[in-house]
Amino acid sequence: MDAISELLKLLNSNEKKLFKQFLKEKNTRTDVKNLALLKLIETDDINSTNKLYNSQKNNDAYHALRKRLQDNLLLFLSQKAFESNNSDTYDALRLVVVARFLLENDIPKIAFKCLDKAERLAIQLEQFNLLNELLLLKLQYAHLPGAEALDALTTRFTQNQQAMQREAKLNIAYAFLRQGLQQIHLQGKIVNLTDLVITTIRKYRIAMEELMTYKSVYQILFIASEYADIQRNYALIERFVAQAGSFIQSQSLKKHAYTFHHIGILYFLANFYLRQKDFARSTSYLAAMAELMAIDNRYHAQYYSRHQLLTALNLFYNGRADDAIALLQQPLADKKAKAKPEDTEDLRICLAMFLALTNNRASLKQLSLLTRTDAWYEKHMGMLWIIRKNLMEILVQAQFGNIEPAMSRLNSFRRRYNKYLVKTSEQRVLQFLKLVEKHLMKPDLIHEAAYRKSVLGLLDTEGSNDIFTLNFIAWLIARWEKKTAYEIALGIISNKHHEHHFDNC
Repeated sequence: MDAISELLKLLNSNEKKLFKQFLKEKNTRTDVKNLALLKLIETDDINSTNKLYNSQKNNDAYHALRKRLQDNLLLFLSQKAFESNNSDTYDALRLVVVARFLLENDIPKIAFKCLDKAERLAIQLEQFNLLNELLLLKLQYAHLPGAEALDALTTRFTQNQQAMQREAKLNIAYAFLRQGLQQIHLQGKIVNLTDLVITTIRKYRIAMEELMTYKSVYQILFIASEYADIQRNYALIERFVAQAGSFIQSQSLKKHAYTFHHIGILYFLANFYLRQKDFARSTSYLAAMAELMAIDNRYHAQYYSRHQLLTALNLFYNGRADDAIALLQQPLADKKAKAKPEDTEDLRICLAMFLALTNNRASLKQLSLLTRTDAWYEKHMGMLWIIRKNLMEILVQAQFGNIEPAMSRLNSFRRRYNKYLVKTSEQRVLQFLKLVEKHLMKPDLIHEAAYRKSVLGLLDTEGSNDIFTLNFIAWLIARWEKKTAYEIALGIISNKHHEHHFDNC
């Protein structure tokens, strides 16, 4: 997809009409072809060059026209973002823009009031770059009547410069950690997260007190959660979670200043305890999340889908499958909801999983609605997510008797991901895939003791304690049990089912 088409996908039908009006108002000549080009792009007309220009010699003119259209589209999007964003950061930025205009037009009294308000917001939000800009503006016009004392301004400016340096250092460290995480994820590099964090802190000379901010704790938990997900072992990050929990308890929220990162921290804590099967504790963090989300519609919109997802998972593994399914169906049925595509895909695949585990054929329908390409899922959802999706499609097709589609998907999965799985030493997935293939090729194999022992042996492999990994193992066990995979999964989670099946072998 070309750049203009990607940008146009960010606009709804009404916004596209406004963009066309925007172009009409900017066009000073009648022979401008930008509206005609826009129409051709919207209809996906591959012969757009020939329809706009008669000769191939006009190829340069066509590309220049595309460039101007893209520039106008970016300008329109930036104006739309600035006008529609109601965050405190944008409020502060608007005040700075207005104040600059007023100062340039000799209205300093109101301008300084705007800057004072913007400064209070910027300090609350720890927006040091914005604070730097407005303090520079105050210094530039410090000679005007009503301006603050130069010494006080200079002191605050110097202090903010130091804060900017600290934040820059932390952002570099965060980027370094993300790079390390990417090497673990895509290259199978073996890294101890604690060692990596300590190395990073030393490398960039970061003091521990610098890490104890809402933003830094949020970033560390983000890295830690990704690491634990890749390793299928959330026990590895218990230390980071404990520190984050202590930090949250020690803080009193200052107005709404840190609410976004505070909610994010609570989300990671809720997810950690879910994955550790401490559903009561996970639910308590979700309740705290909901309380903060209610402060402002913006926070509610940003976290609603993820909150619903974790709430449903807690219900599901507490034996309340019907309630969990109903909860996930709500946001997916809401056509007015403005959830991110990634959040919607997460909700849908989770719903498909719930339905499949409870032996509901509607799971096939939900999987069919996951229509994006594997490349899109790899980029936006991550390799682990797309691997789980492919495995689920294989299992669900087989579960409802569609053996040929299941084998076809298994073979295409191998072609696309076998090299990656070998490279990243994902022996667990490869071993699981072999057992699934054996079952598809010879269904009666499930009655043989050796096969059952191989399946049950998966429960003792590293990472098998992960709640999602257990679902896949439960699916195989359910092939010979007169129970649903959901009942098997609940049994394993309660630590009873595992021992029972080893005795039977």
